Amino acid sequence: MSLIEQAARRLEQLREAGSQLSGDLAFPEAEAATRRPEEEDSIIERAAQKLRTLHSDPAVAPRVHVPPTDEARRLSVRSAVEAEVAAAVGTAQPASPTSEIGPVSSPPTPPERSPEPRTDRSDGTVVRPQGRQRSREVEIDFNRILERGLLTPNSAQSRLANELRVIKRPLINNCLGKGATPVKNARRIMVTSALPGEGKSFISLNLALSIAMERDSTVLLLEGDPTRPALAEMLGIPPARGLMDLLADPKLDVSDVLIRTNLGRLSFIPAGTRNEHATELLASTVMEHLVEQLYERYPDRILIFDSPPLLAAPEPRVLAQHMGQIVYVVEADQTSQSTVQEALSTIESCPVVMAVLNKSSYREDGYYYSYYYAQPE
Repeated sequence: MSLIEQAARRLEQLREAGSQLSGDLAFPEAEAATRRPEEEDSIIERAAQKLRTLHSDPAVAPRVHVPPTDEARRLSVRSAVEAEVAAAVGTAQPASPTSEIGPVSSPPTPPERSPEPRTDRSDGTVVRPQGRQRSREVEIDFNRILERGLLTPNSAQSRLANELRVIKRPLINNCLGKGATPVKNARRIMVTSALPGEGKSFISLNLALSIAMERDSTVLLLEGDPTRPALAEMLGIPPARGLMDLLADPKLDVSDVLIRTNLGRLSFIPAGTRNEHATELLASTVMEHLVEQLYERYPDRILIFDSPPLLAAPEPRVLAQHMGQIVYVVEADQTSQSTVQEALSTIESCPVVMAVLNKSSYREDGYYYSYYYAQPE
């Protein structure tokens, strides 16, 4: 039997069904004149339901509601006939999304994308949406750094630990407002020296480790000497993005470069990717705003900046203007008094400057590092 013949037979069945329905659902002529519009709507709905029970073709979407308007009724009858014919000849088409009969499938919802970071101000401050991925973690090998003369939680009673207590105690007291006079921006501590090689990175790392071992103190250590970075290597941390990347790329957030350690109260930001404009970046307003951002973002942390030497570049002098305390490292028996005085004159604007004598010739138990602190008048 051809498709045309099948369609014709199906149409004949529909006509017969329609005739039967008209007989079943007809009202006497006397009542027809008094029928209300809502009764007519009910008749149409009953007729449509009867048609659906006579033929349950999956290609025809079930009708759940026919709006009580003339246009809707015409659409309903026409769509029903078209669907039946299409089903008979095997060419049924999906219902139009704008059809008022049958369910309309909504287009799939695309997966949500995390909003991109944006910079709201010209100072380069990054506004990061909530729900960002947490900063990564590294595990410090304390046995390895102990062999290199660094402080570890297991050496809390060593000579080094006791000498670091002498250095850190006045710094922490100033951070807590327990010093002789209030110190503005006391939680910003810069560790520097007059010349390269005097041991400032050694002091800054040990100082950060010692403060992080306090019960109520947390530390963020920043490697701010991109010319001679040493802290990441001393901690055994592989190269990664850091401070230079944060200053050069306004799309980066602090959490993108921050490294958390297994010494829970110590976090670290390495120097990062080498940049030919590193010195300019350190002296830029971007660095100034970053210092302010870190100070406000982490109100419970002491910030320790390992900066370049004072007489090797002008950048640490600019950075010193935004610090509350400075630890000035002097190499014993090497740095001349005139050099010390020249370097100190560049950081006179900082309210607190403490000097630490490093690499002293005094030895005890094979250990040749010794320190003292002094606050200049």
